[in-house]
Amino acid sequence: MVRHFIVPLVLALASGACRSDPAPAPAPSGGPAWRPGYVRPPVIDVHGHIYPRGLARLERTMVDNGLGLMVNLSGGDGETAAPMAELTRTFPRMINFFNVDWRRRAEPGFGEAMAAELETAVEQHGFRGLKIPKVLGLYLKDAEGRRVPVDWPELDPLWQRAAALGVPVAIHTADPRAFWLPPTPDNERYEELALHPRWSFHGPQWPDRLALLGELENVFRKHPKTTFISVHFGNNAEDLAYVARILDTYPNVYVDTAARLGEIGRHPPDQVRALFIAHKNRILFGTDIGLSDRGIMLGSQGAEEPTEADIRPFYEAHWRFFEGRERGIPHPTPIQGRWTIDAIDLPDDVLEHVYWKNAARLLKIDLATLGR
Repeated sequence: MVRHFIVPLVLALASGACRSDPAPAPAPSGGPAWRPGYVRPPVIDVHGHIYPRGLARLERTMVDNGLGLMVNLSGGDGETAAPMAELTRTFPRMINFFNVDWRRRAEPGFGEAMAAELETAVEQHGFRGLKIPKVLGLYLKDAEGRRVPVDWPELDPLWQRAAALGVPVAIHTADPRAFWLPPTPDNERYEELALHPRWSFHGPQWPDRLALLGELENVFRKHPKTTFISVHFGNNAEDLAYVARILDTYPNVYVDTAARLGEIGRHPPDQVRALFIAHKNRILFGTDIGLSDRGIMLGSQGAEEPTEADIRPFYEAHWRFFEGRERGIPHPTPIQGRWTIDAIDLPDDVLEHVYWKNAARLLKIDLATLGR
């Protein structure tokens, strides 16, 4: 089993499929009911966590939901990258991102060592990127017990090696704004925080959320030749102006949509639609799906254990948001908040970019792999 520093956040069983709110049946004229006649291309999901014994589930998931390729952000570190690569050679429609071994952070030359391991993973094992979890900036401490900031200079060689190798860095830094508020019943994410108290960052022992985003921006600014995917809609889905400013200011930054439709869809739909159109070349489709032999994660983790039957409604909630015009529809992961969202009716050309073109360009994907 692939090791990961935040295993509890990924392997635990999840809920969040729209069980009580199924998507409408296909329209008689063909295509989905919310967009009659539309033919969806094979989609690249750039944000998955797939473990070796989850490959059988992955194949069924991709076939059932029209996915052309899955990006596995939990590809493993220097010790586990080779066996993961060997396992996935039989499944060419999944590509892996490398993970840092944070247990070695106190070693001299840690950043350079991780850069060398990234290079091995890319050049010898076919990895296509690097994933940095929110452990950096939030949980990680140095040998003296001090918080390690996102812009830790020790990691400069790692960012530089990613640029030299031509692979992107997917980085998770800040969580939803509500996670910094008191985890009391009046918190809009109380249901989720009550199940996962470790996700609460309320209190003086935690860094300020805006300070974390500032550290992340320092990294973007300092390494303009490195391509970053600021996951979870720029790590700040509550603030469209922030996301637009980051995309306008840093041409080396992309964002993905993983596990944030509940936040994105609360903004006025015309504003969201305008942002997607203006930045159609820099937004990537992602879901934060997790598949292993131990369970399924659908954007977050709830009290109920989802089944494979819940995966299709989970993806359909995404299609319905991006493609339709409906108001007050369910979002994909109700545990993240019991509210509805408004669909944004993206033009076909924008959907093409978000669904696959941007990821194919960024990850240097052979379109034959997508079955196009």
